[in-house]
Amino acid sequence: MNLGAMSASLAVKDLQVSKAFYEKLGFTAFGGSEEMNYLIMKNGNALIGLFQGMFDSNIITFNPGWDENAQTVEGFKDVRAIQKSLKDQGVALMSETNENGSGPGNIMLTDPDGNQILIDQHAE
Repeated sequence: MNLGAMSASLAVKDLQVSKAFYEKLGFTAFGGSEEMNYLIMKNGNALIGLFQGMFDSNIITFNPGWDENAQTVEGFKDVRAIQKSLKDQGVALMSETNENGSGPGNIMLTDPDGNQILIDQHAE
């Protein structure tokens, strides 16, 4: 199952401090907005999201339909199909998307160790 681009969504205490730290590791701001308290940063094909005040903990994020440059990938598996496949396999979901909808949507689940996973589709 291809889940699209993968990133770590980090719950940060101070967006500016975290941005400066990751810039020292070679990351540059790629998206988001400091005014909205989040930045998406990129280093090669590695992606991290810095989110101040939005999440209680770090989250593994996948974006069906996007590559690491936020470009639409043709023929991707829609988040609703992923949701159905997971449910058919008995995977419990924390949140679901409207299975009759289309376009953007997201689902959340946790792995056996309690790590949160967000499957967040932005592509149509």
